[in-house]
Amino acid sequence: MSEHTLLRQEHSDSTAVFGFWVYLMTDCVLFAALFAVYAVLRTGTFGGPGGSEIFNLPNILVETFLLLTSSYTCGLAMLAAHKGRRNEVVAWFGATFVLGFSFLALELSEFHQLLLDGNGPDRSAFLSSYFTLVGTHGLHITIGLLWMLVLMSQVLKRGLKPMTLNRLALLSLFWHFLDLIWIFIFTIVYLMGAK
Repeated sequence: MSEHTLLRQEHSDSTAVFGFWVYLMTDCVLFAALFAVYAVLRTGTFGGPGGSEIFNLPNILVETFLLLTSSYTCGLAMLAAHKGRRNEVVAWFGATFVLGFSFLALELSEFHQLLLDGNGPDRSAFLSSYFTLVGTHGLHITIGLLWMLVLMSQVLKRGLKPMTLNRLALLSLFWHFLDLIWIFIFTIVYLMGAK
């Protein structure tokens, strides 16, 4: 590869990283707005149930454990990637995928149960803001899982080339960002709402 090609690749990579940071900042603004809406509407139950009546904290703790563990396995995948261990990268991202998918399945099960109990987003302002905030996070998790599948297949087919490593780093950043958002959701929505 010529020096000119390497410089162009480095410039492209740094532009992609900068663009991704800009995207994450816009996502921060989105979640900040959703948290603000939730904070305003969380007492607007209009005779319906509040958080203390519908939240199942043991299940939420399991969800939290799964997602935080997935952040750890994602970190192990990136360590393996920097050491050039392709099979370990796929194995650790596979574990991250299973943990993230399990988290999402529990969250969807929780939503399903709420809907069966008649506590859908149309019941009250509280439930509307709850479903919007937690559902938006779940949508991001879904996107992260799909992205993970694509990158695992790229690693298997192409190996750990610089472009693939850069994409893995961006995925890792995105996944850790979602874990951070979940910590806020867990604290603000579930722990404070269960009181």
